[in-house]
Amino acid sequence: MTNLARILNIDPLYGIPGGEIVIECEGLDTRDLSTCAVVIGDSPAPIVALGPRRVLAIVPETKAGRVLVRLSGGGYLSEPASLTVAKKLAGDLHPVANPAFDPDDGALFVTRSGSRGEELPVTLFRIDISGDVSEYSGDISNPTGIAFSPDGQMFVSSRLEGVVYRLNPFKEAVAFARNLGVATGIAFDPSGVMYVGDRTGTIFRINGIGEERAWTQIEPSVSAFHLAFGPDDSLYVTAPTVTSSDVIWRINPDGETDIFFKGLGRPQGLAFDRDGNLYVAAALRGRRGIVRISPDGTDAKVIVAGVNLIGLAFSAVGEMAVVSIDSVYSLPTQIKGTLLPG
Repeated sequence: MTNLARILNIDPLYGIPGGEIVIECEGLDTRDLSTCAVVIGDSPAPIVALGPRRVLAIVPETKAGRVLVRLSGGGYLSEPASLTVAKKLAGDLHPVANPAFDPDDGALFVTRSGSRGEELPVTLFRIDISGDVSEYSGDISNPTGIAFSPDGQMFVSSRLEGVVYRLNPFKEAVAFARNLGVATGIAFDPSGVMYVGDRTGTIFRINGIGEERAWTQIEPSVSAFHLAFGPDDSLYVTAPTVTSSDVIWRINPDGETDIFFKGLGRPQGLAFDRDGNLYVAAALRGRRGIVRISPDGTDAKVIVAGVNLIGLAFSAVGEMAVVSIDSVYSLPTQIKGTLLPG
């Protein structure tokens, strides 16, 4: 049966199981709470807060893709609205930074990093475009950042060793740059020069033969530095601390640093789209997920609901890959990431 209950809006429109969504509605009968429910896809959703105009619910484990959302109250069921739920590609992982898409074949690379000093037989995994997961390498201890150079070579940092490795076509990890402290995030500037973040505060600039020099200094992080170059050729850095109002740092080509955005909780992996919007795994005003920040830094909004998110990457066909502390997901957002430099 239906009544006057109507879903007006769902925010955000993308969700990962465990993420919290806001359902704005009207006419929902909440006089008898025992009759109230939220159904997402084919599964009941845990309710966090409930009122006749606003419902907070947790995205349950349900089928992936575009699913229907319904409210019930007083024995009546609302007309449906839609939500896009992420597809889980793999679990039992331990990413600590962004995943990365191979520009050559579209495969996605993620890590099982482990705790500091932990030895694991396989630490790097490849997920092909069909979703098949395969073991790729176990040569790198505590792999952290992953990035592809303009010529398509894959580089991975080891925060344990302070080394950036290059993966050759035979899947062998060859040391490329050393003495990088607690090496975490990796990014390439528009000319193809590598930058690596040492979470104790240093950003290193590394030339084409692996020679490193300290480029600039920012505040240390409790976990990792995450790096991405913006359309203005500046380097954007997150360095989560223990505060609830962390910043995104912006470092211009001369190494001068300012604050691009302030007010995030534990910001981690970040990526740009082709319109200059910045996306970051973080909490914003108490809501957790993937936050989109406008090019001028004046507007921010959670666009994907999720918890314990670490990073993200965009594929060439508009898929958003999102990693949590133990899993990797895919969302058909149709957002195109920035092209590789070169």
